[in-house]
Amino acid sequence: MELFARVAVKAAVFSIDRPYDYRVPEDICGSIAPGSRVVVPFGAGNRKTEGFVLALSSKSSVEKVKPVHKLLDEAPVLDEKLLRLALWLRDRTYCTFFEAARAMLPAGLWYSFDETCSLLPGLDRDEALELVSGDTRIVLQMLFNCGGTVSRADIEAALGGKDAAVPVKTLCAKGLCESSVRPRRKSADKTMKMVSLAVSPEEAEAYVTTRPAPKQRAVLEFLCEHGAAAARDIQYFTGAGAVSMNALAERGLVYFSELEVFRRPKLSAARKASQIELNGEQRAVFDSFAEKLEAHAPVCALLHGVTGSGKTSVYIKLIERAMALGGTALVMVPEIALTPQVMELFSAHFGDRVAILHSGLAVGERLDEFKRIRAGLVDVVVGTRSAVFAPLDEIRLIVMDEEHETTYKSENSPRYHARDVAKFRCVQYGALLVLGSATPSVDSSYAAAEGRFVYGELTTRYNERGLPKVDLIDMKNELRQGNGSTISRALHAQLTLNISKGEQSILFLNRRGASNQLLCGSCGHVPGCPRCSISLVEHSANGRMMCHLCGYSEKAQRRCAMCGDEYRPVGAGTQRVMDDIAELFPGVEALRMDADTTAGKGAHSAILDRFRKQKIPVLVGTQMVTKGLDFENVTLVGVLAADGALYAADYRAHERTFAQITQVVGRAGRGLKPGRAIIQTFHPEHPVLLTAATQDYKGFYASEIELRRAQGLPPFGAITRLTLFGMEQDAVMRACMRIAGWLSRTLKDGPAMRVLGPSPARVLRVNMRYRYQINLLGEDNAAARKLVAALLTDFAKDRQNKGVHIYADQNPIGG
Repeated sequence: MELFARVAVKAAVFSIDRPYDYRVPEDICGSIAPGSRVVVPFGAGNRKTEGFVLALSSKSSVEKVKPVHKLLDEAPVLDEKLLRLALWLRDRTYCTFFEAARAMLPAGLWYSFDETCSLLPGLDRDEALELVSGDTRIVLQMLFNCGGTVSRADIEAALGGKDAAVPVKTLCAKGLCESSVRPRRKSADKTMKMVSLAVSPEEAEAYVTTRPAPKQRAVLEFLCEHGAAAARDIQYFTGAGAVSMNALAERGLVYFSELEVFRRPKLSAARKASQIELNGEQRAVFDSFAEKLEAHAPVCALLHGVTGSGKTSVYIKLIERAMALGGTALVMVPEIALTPQVMELFSAHFGDRVAILHSGLAVGERLDEFKRIRAGLVDVVVGTRSAVFAPLDEIRLIVMDEEHETTYKSENSPRYHARDVAKFRCVQYGALLVLGSATPSVDSSYAAAEGRFVYGELTTRYNERGLPKVDLIDMKNELRQGNGSTISRALHAQLTLNISKGEQSILFLNRRGASNQLLCGSCGHVPGCPRCSISLVEHSANGRMMCHLCGYSEKAQRRCAMCGDEYRPVGAGTQRVMDDIAELFPGVEALRMDADTTAGKGAHSAILDRFRKQKIPVLVGTQMVTKGLDFENVTLVGVLAADGALYAADYRAHERTFAQITQVVGRAGRGLKPGRAIIQTFHPEHPVLLTAATQDYKGFYASEIELRRAQGLPPFGAITRLTLFGMEQDAVMRACMRIAGWLSRTLKDGPAMRVLGPSPARVLRVNMRYRYQINLLGEDNAAARKLVAALLTDFAKDRQNKGVHIYADQNPIGG
């Protein structure tokens, strides 16, 4: 009986993305399964491409069915639940199925393919060349000149970038060459050479008595005691080398094997944690949530707790309950910087049954953590956004800490929000989703107010200490009195006091670099990026001006390229703050934590370890320092530019500003010493800053929710943003107008939606590509998603749009 596989292929773009039927060769019929990856021919040129098997069937609706070329996996890499999740992601994020499925796998499992063409043996060069012409003849000559085998990439380079599919297919059809594909995985499995006895211990001991070479005897005695051991351990304990072990193998006394070992990220050794004792508020929240956990039905719960209220203790107790019920748990944090700290805490409670997943791990480490989880060796997974896809079985609890953070939203395809994926997985497993934050997102708070989420609240700090005392400093007065530094006089006095007392301080400024831009005081010229429509940022550490979008950099200039006058720095970044600290406090050490200083592996944890263990007086950082950090000796927090994101072109600007300030202020006074904070601003009377200073979340929410209601913004509707981009601005603008016309015609009888735009993106040009946007406001339902999918498909099929690309993003973050 024939077997057919329905395959989602990598080469299919969104407009033609659907399952394609392939015939399964007999030799892999017993091994192939849904969730396996295969190599299949695709398109007119039968170019080999990777794909996921979605289903198997004994029938196909297609007359001419191509065969599966190769099976890549011995066992499926995605189970049925993850395949269903991929289908759901495709529908919600307007990506291809392959993109959705690939996002669930660690990079170490991805394949690259080396495709080569080889001459068949016995060919006469002159006779073969007479049979072909044009590009096919060029390819054949290349094969003869290069020893008979050439990669497809080299062929296409020789053809000036043309696709090699047609000439290669022609040569294969004429019996002149053959094409082959060799898959190569990004990361190989790590193995260890093992040595085991091939005979019984009694036979080995009998051989020992015949007095073989001393080192061979030592190996046999060691194996008689331990049964099997790693070759390197035998060498270490006995001094015997490979020659001795090989000699024993030749006599049939031992045999070699390979044992897979897991690469684990290095963490500080964690002592076994003591049992957690919950206070009254924590116990009430735990009891409420545990009741839902035990019901084994999908439930969302919001845990609103002020900074330092002990939300993590509640998480740990819930995980213990989930494990006691025979389930597993997933804990997500928003920043890589938080994962080592959180991982050590959870390892202290749950030992080696904890795995860590985040993009800062080496490829091999992340691959092996994935394999440990899939093998059932893990009960708790801790990680950042992508950890939501961890292949845990029997999930009973998902915790999303700092759930308001924008880093939970992916800005690359698939453009998912981890909270939405977590909800879907909780439905699949009947699990509890706990969203925790001191500043919950407006969407989550509204869902709790409407009764869709279970609500729990922690109103006091765990150590019963008060929240930090907060002062708002008007920076206009600082400028009037001649202080052009990034540090106000009030903050300077408090830093001086902290340094004298041996206490630590955190300074937050969400901008890296030395200055925001350079400005010519005479003609007003600002050096800009030649590839993007933004100014270059001065970096004093390397003496260069850099673009923070595309990475372009050039040597910093002191004089204006237009008029020759001197440039003046405008604005400030973290490097400038470090310079000011060095000038104001000579000899006082400070650490900087931003994208420039944390690029290397392990840099996050190295900086935080130094800050904690060496009691470095000052830590300067971007948003990395605003959340999750718990240092008992930090008693002062300074917010250096509170207005930075307040007036951004994004409806979430107020929410983001309130959350950042509230969170970073909450880093102070988490130990026994009282905390204080200073917020520097040019608008000390702004309602958002006033509510943040008093930690008045309910006051902020009451104002913000009414503003959203009046504008029909989330949570009262959904925004789908269509972004068009291309190298030619006029072509992009014309494509926008065609879409506007398409929407005008379609929405007459379609779903109720408002169309805003087209308009330029907040940054018009990025890396030489012009970007325009159209925003659709309406309900999030099947009809709306069907309309957007149809629009994307029609756009791709319209030849007038050649050179212009489009993607859709639901409820996007930023501009």
